[in-house]
Amino acid sequence: MTNDARYRLEQHPDFGFFQVKPTPSQEEITRFYAEEFYSTKYKAFNNSALEVQEADREFHDAHREDIARRIESLLGRPLAGVSILDIGCGWGQTMRYLASRGAICSGFDPAPEAVAYVQSCGLEGVQAGMERMDVFAGRRFDVVMLMNVLEHLSDPVTVIQEIQRNVLKDGGLLIVEVPNEFNAFQVAGQELHGLSQWWVAPPAHLNYFSASTLKRLLDASGFTVSHLESSFPLEMFLLMGDKYVGDRELGRQCHERRMAFELNLRRLGRTDVLETFYQALASVDLGRQVIAYASKDGGRA
Repeated sequence: MTNDARYRLEQHPDFGFFQVKPTPSQEEITRFYAEEFYSTKYKAFNNSALEVQEADREFHDAHREDIARRIESLLGRPLAGVSILDIGCGWGQTMRYLASRGAICSGFDPAPEAVAYVQSCGLEGVQAGMERMDVFAGRRFDVVMLMNVLEHLSDPVTVIQEIQRNVLKDGGLLIVEVPNEFNAFQVAGQELHGLSQWWVAPPAHLNYFSASTLKRLLDASGFTVSHLESSFPLEMFLLMGDKYVGDRELGRQCHERRMAFELNLRRLGRTDVLETFYQALASVDLGRQVIAYASKDGGRA
């Protein structure tokens, strides 16, 4: 069940992730993201909001630097000159960071104010819904990114397949980041505090992945997953007694402690320890987020 009586959850028969049914129409989804997603109503959980990105820039830029290093490692060449498509680019903060490292970045998003901001930063941005992925006239890219996007789409399987066929270069790299939902710490925290499944939030989130179900989808869609890692398991705070759900002030405190954990390890030169820890979490479907790096046909761009 969901918290909205209009919807129910069903498990995908092939890949195991959960989906909201009935699926809202593509027109409803596009309208939601064009008109509501960046509104005050959704800022409580929308970490794509520009002010959230700017307030925690050091933390987010450290993650972007991880992505830049991983791209270089997996493609086997410097980031400079690599063509990158950011699908659902939002305010373009990841695009800006990667472009500052020499990447050639393009993006599209349904929200007109976000795209206008991207364009004001001198980046290539197009306002487009998620009806199709090929919005740049058949151009193919070395890297395609879906950062906290796949959970929002009406048909994530078709989207991944279309990217594989029509958008990503042969041997190119697909990067997908999604919330890691229904993980064991999350469910235990829910039970401990007698909470509803607060993470089930249609029409904002329509799909609920884990590390293993995301990998299953990518493996079946013409990709080879070369790297998989999670992020800090925020739900541990629930199990330690911090009932942050519905408490924005406490939620911010927990987030700041999570940021301190990561940034202190990085400042001490132990980024490798952090990465090893997060890879281990992904292997057992733990962690708040999960990010997968998958090569098309297992080759190089």
